Amino acid sequence: MPCARLPHPPSRRKALGFFCALLTCPLPPAVGAQPPALMRANVYRPGIDLGAYWLSEKYDGVRALWDGQRLLTRGGQPIVAPAWFTAGWPAQPMDGELWGGRGRFENTVSTVRQQQPNDAAWRQVRFMVFDLPAHPGVFTERLHAYQALVTGLRMAWVLAVPQERVADHTRLLRRLDQVVRAGGEGLMLHRGDALYRAERNDDLLKVKTHEDAEARVIGYEPGRGKHLGRMGALTVETPEGLRFRIGSGFTDQERQQPPPVGSWVTYRFRGQHDSGLPRFATFLRVRTDADLNGPLSARP
Repeated sequence: MPCARLPHPPSRRKALGFFCALLTCPLPPAVGAQPPALMRANVYRPGIDLGAYWLSEKYDGVRALWDGQRLLTRGGQPIVAPAWFTAGWPAQPMDGELWGGRGRFENTVSTVRQQQPNDAAWRQVRFMVFDLPAHPGVFTERLHAYQALVTGLRMAWVLAVPQERVADHTRLLRRLDQVVRAGGEGLMLHRGDALYRAERNDDLLKVKTHEDAEARVIGYEPGRGKHLGRMGALTVETPEGLRFRIGSGFTDQERQQPPPVGSWVTYRFRGQHDSGLPRFATFLRVRTDADLNGPLSARP
């Protein structure tokens, strides 16, 4: 299948000849993978009754579901972990995050996506359990259940995510500042009286110092001026079908070798236009765990 071409005149084609070679066709979705039914998060807004929620740290790792038999990514792809990592795990599904520690996102992704697991690297990974999808109770009941379950496993690499209460917005921001200063990504709010529902709603909320989201690369805009001969902007599409360009946040190397068409990228932004398009979108990184997942299911 021929790949897409940049819309530029012949005089620009020569200057961008090397760049055209970087263009790739959209990646096909993973064959046979069915995304698991996972709860997904909305973004926290001031004014929400915080007394109804439990608070925990937001771990920047790879979302994973233990379905009772195997570990799956949010996109439904099996995760090839060493046999010892999941040996003795219960038949009960566990929702969690494969996490290598604060500031080690890329290391974690590199470890998790290997088809031949690196035993030494997996020794640095923890499965942070934060919910039990098959449990019939509300979250307050589920959190006590997952804490008891993890305690019973007695495995140093399986941890129960701590939960706490926060009284008001001021204290929430203070806690957020503490976590971010310590190298954390942000916070999560989980409504205590909520059942596990595999959808996006206010039962689960993420709290961060900035907003971010993900989109698939569908094309490029050629650079101008100092970026002549390199990528000027990415054209991306969100899971909801909105298309826009991201032109800032790239290093020179990333402009020289931009993310391939079909890959997923994470971008930061500050609010949205009435159309739903993000304001001041800035490139953050290639979402390599989304490559592993196939079609993107939204992050928690």
